[in-house]
Amino acid sequence: MGLEKEQKINSLLKVQPSGIVYLTSWLTQNGFSNQLLDKYKNSNWLTSVGTGAMIRSGDNVGYEGAIYALQQQAGLFVHPAGKTALSLLGKAHYLELSPRKVVVFGGKDEKLPTWCKTHDWGVQLDYYSSSFLPANIGLVEVELKTFSIQVSSAARAILECLFLAPKNQELVECYQLMEGLNNLRPNLVQNLLETCTSIKVKRLFLFLAEKANHSWVKHLNIEKIDLGSGKRSIVKKGVYNPKYKITVPSELANGEL
Repeated sequence: MGLEKEQKINSLLKVQPSGIVYLTSWLTQNGFSNQLLDKYKNSNWLTSVGTGAMIRSGDNVGYEGAIYALQQQAGLFVHPAGKTALSLLGKAHYLELSPRKVVVFGGKDEKLPTWCKTHDWGVQLDYYSSSFLPANIGLVEVELKTFSIQVSSAARAILECLFLAPKNQELVECYQLMEGLNNLRPNLVQNLLETCTSIKVKRLFLFLAEKANHSWVKHLNIEKIDLGSGKRSIVKKGVYNPKYKITVPSELANGEL
């Protein structure tokens, strides 16, 4: 390979952090033709991880490196969410040393690329596409070893947990997670609840926050939050809570935890 082409790939790898995915579309936008990329792969500079994505050869890339590429190179809203975000923030009620499943949320019309879904990242990606919360509220930057990614803040993450409940996230665990969130910012919580479109999520959130007896709850203006009308049966054979008109598991309703 010519010296000029080697210098070009070298300059790219020096500027970009290690441990990330490189999207072919992003590389071509930055002056790397498909023909040149093929030469880099043949010369063992880059290794394909599926159609449209590469890593530097010999690099150890986890799912976080894929998230980085989707956020920074593709401009997507895809982010670690729910229990995974709380774990990254150190706010899970117990920290999994090596999680087997990773919860990832994206916008309503966003899909994970095939390369991201099929590549072996060492964990299972549980991806959910939704617009029940706006894309521009409640994300925070988390510093990893060589780069940073956007993840859900604690307030947004617990709402995402409740969005998945009870089918894909146990409500009792949601309460255990909620118990640890004693320092949420009331103004952010207020903003999230006012813009949240899921009545189920908002009612469950307020029910669990009050049950956890968090001091920040008293600073919320409940009148500005649309809690809808009518009853919501969250679980079968549960206990009805008249204040929020929801049916919840008996162990939550009866204070057995």
